[in-house]
Amino acid sequence: MLRSAWSNRSWHVIVADPGAGKTMSIRDLRKTAGGRSMLTITTPKNNEEEQALGDQLYTALGLPLRGYWPTRKPKLMGYLHQYGTEFLVVDDAHDLSLKHLMFIKELTDQGRREIDHPLGLCLVAAGRGNTIPLKETLDMPETTWVQFRRRFDKLQPFCRIAGHTSGEVREILASLETVYRELFPQLNLRQWTGFIYTWLTQSTFDQTNSGRVTMDYLMKLVTTALEWSYHAGDTEVRAETLEKAASLFVLRRDTLRIIDGEGPSSEAPSSASPSVAQTSETEQVSSPQASSEPSPISPTEQADQPRSGEEVAIPTTASIKCTFLGVVPIDIKRFAESGVSLVECPDCGRTWTLSPRGGVVRFKSHDKRKTTTSNIAERWAMRETIWKVVGGENK
Repeated sequence: MLRSAWSNRSWHVIVADPGAGKTMSIRDLRKTAGGRSMLTITTPKNNEEEQALGDQLYTALGLPLRGYWPTRKPKLMGYLHQYGTEFLVVDDAHDLSLKHLMFIKELTDQGRREIDHPLGLCLVAAGRGNTIPLKETLDMPETTWVQFRRRFDKLQPFCRIAGHTSGEVREILASLETVYRELFPQLNLRQWTGFIYTWLTQSTFDQTNSGRVTMDYLMKLVTTALEWSYHAGDTEVRAETLEKAASLFVLRRDTLRIIDGEGPSSEAPSSASPSVAQTSETEQVSSPQASSEPSPISPTEQADQPRSGEEVAIPTTASIKCTFLGVVPIDIKRFAESGVSLVECPDCGRTWTLSPRGGVVRFKSHDKRKTTTSNIAERWAMRETIWKVVGGENK
């Protein structure tokens, strides 16, 4: 869409979900363009004056910001013509003020009127669902906005870039196989297309129920699994690794983890990483009762479905007292705004409900969580509760 706008010198508002890859696409096209034929700027935050946007254009051209703005403003279009600029892209366009839009109209009108130099324009904005940023402004009946709206492409003035379908997810995974082939000779990510698509179209990520996958979530999930596999010395992403990464990424995304002393480790899950050990509480359990919220199919289930009636062996360990009896300071205001409801013990990973008093969270004496058959019901109940929250029932 950006290339088409550049080629035709047309005007568009392009909208996509946060994390869809708007900024990266602009950056890649900018690298391909070279020179100053294409200028990319970001909408100034917390500054609605036209000078803020004009200074962004001066900086993109590589020109110094010397002199007063009333003196520099009339010269800007001449510089754009001198450097052969044909196309402007404004990122984060949902933050544009009325003064910014008026300046863009005035600048482009000057180019057409005085030196017959038309400029293509793309206002790239973030928006969810059916929201189209700037449309309400451009639909106002005032003459200025009617004139502004007339400059947009007659057939495609507002464009929404949808997320990825299951088939497109498969194509992306195929491309990643090529990219990482040197590090993973036997890499086959496409076999997990259904699993990844199912996890990333839950209401936690797809809040508008569009059935589409956002690029940012897809890359975070896949690269996490690849990193763990690389540290473990694997030549392929195993089902267990991908399942653990997905569970941690989705089920525990809002869990507050207390780090007391030594920071996070870069070890692989197979070497007893604390994060994976904690995640195993919610993912290695089978229950004869069906959950009220259906859970996504795991890669393990895709590869090898267990026979009905077959029991799962769970290792048994002796009860050991947790040694962590510390006090964790928490800012009450930030805690109230975060919406976090669970906290993990830094030593054993046991999950507690947050109830700070006097600005701190106190960990009382407790046993480390045992991985025995006696707490299967407790762990399954916890998993059901988490699914009800992240699945949208108590959204």
